[in-house]
Amino acid sequence: MFDSLINGFSDFVTTTGIAKMFAGVDGIIWWKTLLMLAIACVLLYLAIVKKFEPLLLLPIAFGMLLANLPFGQVMHPELFLGNEIDYGKVLHDGGLLDILYLGVKLGIYPPLIFLGIGCMTDFAPLISNPKSILLGAAAQIGVFITFLGAILLGAFGIGGFGGEGATALTIFQEAGSIGIIGGADGPTAIYVTKTLAPTLLSAIAVAAYSYMALVPVIQPPIMRALTTKKERMIKMETLRSVTQKEKILFPIIVTLVVVLLIPDAAPLVGMLMLGNLMKESGVVDRICKAAQNELMNIITIFLGLTVGATATADTFLTAKTLLIICLGLCAFAVSTAGGVFFGKIMCKLSGGKINPLIGSAGVSAVPMAARVSQKVGQEENPSNFLLMHAMGPNVAGVIGSAVAAGVFLSLFNF
Repeated sequence: MFDSLINGFSDFVTTTGIAKMFAGVDGIIWWKTLLMLAIACVLLYLAIVKKFEPLLLLPIAFGMLLANLPFGQVMHPELFLGNEIDYGKVLHDGGLLDILYLGVKLGIYPPLIFLGIGCMTDFAPLISNPKSILLGAAAQIGVFITFLGAILLGAFGIGGFGGEGATALTIFQEAGSIGIIGGADGPTAIYVTKTLAPTLLSAIAVAAYSYMALVPVIQPPIMRALTTKKERMIKMETLRSVTQKEKILFPIIVTLVVVLLIPDAAPLVGMLMLGNLMKESGVVDRICKAAQNELMNIITIFLGLTVGATATADTFLTAKTLLIICLGLCAFAVSTAGGVFFGKIMCKLSGGKINPLIGSAGVSAVPMAARVSQKVGQEENPSNFLLMHAMGPNVAGVIGSAVAAGVFLSLFNF
């Protein structure tokens, strides 16, 4: 009997995840697993202690933690290899996160998040000052410059891009997925990447949300470097009042114009504008509140967990991941600079009536980027209030990033 207990305990020890990890069972490399668990813990620290985008960074980090625990069986990336997915096999053999991940693969979660964002967004500053849409467009320059840079890397097979067996289409798809990080919009980046370059999803999601969280750190030095003290002190005139009719017509007109020009932008722009129409119409308060609270919260949990669970050692610990993070930073910095630079042009053309700092808010990190414009402006002139002026380019950036996503999808989704 004693021998049976010893044998039973021995069998239990050898079947634990710890024993199999260090024994290298099923191809597990113990130091890579430990490194991924450490990265997950660092991201949890940033979300909980530093409060860097905790609503999404926390579930992403915990999803990464779950997926990298040996034999946790909550995610099976092999079920999603290739363009064709056996949904019956996923439902039969998949774990919890495999089933939830179908919402990412089918493009369900990001548009639903845009629905909630639309219910919370006030487009009045943009309607009041339509010229600010140009700043939102200018701040997408980082998306396209990084896209071109990633194509060059792929052409020369640098950092894991391109190389043997890679087609021109593959390089363009990966470049588009990386470039969209410059829009500073996590759901948009996920929506584009799950279609064009699903193997890069975890790296791009982590980069996109990390840089969104670091807006107050990254943007101010760029803003100060590109503007003079006199420009930062410019006080702008109060925005005109916007009528209820204008607020209701705006989402309808934007949907018609954008979707007629770029049909692939319909899921994101359509849901964003539907949410805004629900908010501004005032006739569906109950479902509007549900979309911006319960639905938004549920989808955020599902999206974060499943995207984080794709970050396994095999896909995340590569030279390409490091390069993606660097390119994402470049994309975000160039987008910020593009918005500020175009703001300087508008400042000159308006005779000094437009503060170029609001151009930095053209990235899609709402409302954090607008608050940064306000903060930097008040540092030079405490009586300066730029927040509502910056909200115009900020919400324009949401539309701009969705349009950029539609462009990439229409060009490279084959």
